[in-house]
Amino acid sequence: MGDRPVIHLYTDGAASGNPGPGGWGAVLCCGSLRKEMSGGYSLTTNNRMELLAVIKGLEAIRWKGAKVEIWSDSQYVVNTVTQGWKRKKNGDLWERYDVLSRDFSLKFHWIKGHAGHSENERCDRLAVEAYSLPGLPPDTGYEESTENKLI
Repeated sequence: MGDRPVIHLYTDGAASGNPGPGGWGAVLCCGSLRKEMSGGYSLTTNNRMELLAVIKGLEAIRWKGAKVEIWSDSQYVVNTVTQGWKRKKNGDLWERYDVLSRDFSLKFHWIKGHAGHSENERCDRLAVEAYSLPGLPPDTGYEESTENKLI
């Protein structure tokens, strides 16, 4: 069946306030194919949206065993995966990531955010547009993690 091309996944997350309304954006590129996707929540955090962008991008890939290069401006995501930073928060999303990551050969790249990288800038626009939409659903994972804490 020959070698399949590398899939490039560009991701970004954003929140207006932290916590606040948040969104994620992802762009998948493989050869001449391109897919853009995004989503948002009424109350969440930037780090959750950064990680969710990676998860949603991976969920959209149908080739098991695919080589995927992930480009993110999130040191939280990239360093947690590549340097073994402790996962103190967002356990629900890290569990989803762990299951997905088994199906692919992943390589992470950190890129500086808001530095003119065209795909990163596009993902940022997708994320901001997503959290700006009316009637956003709740991020139940975030709400459940803060439910029983005194503020």
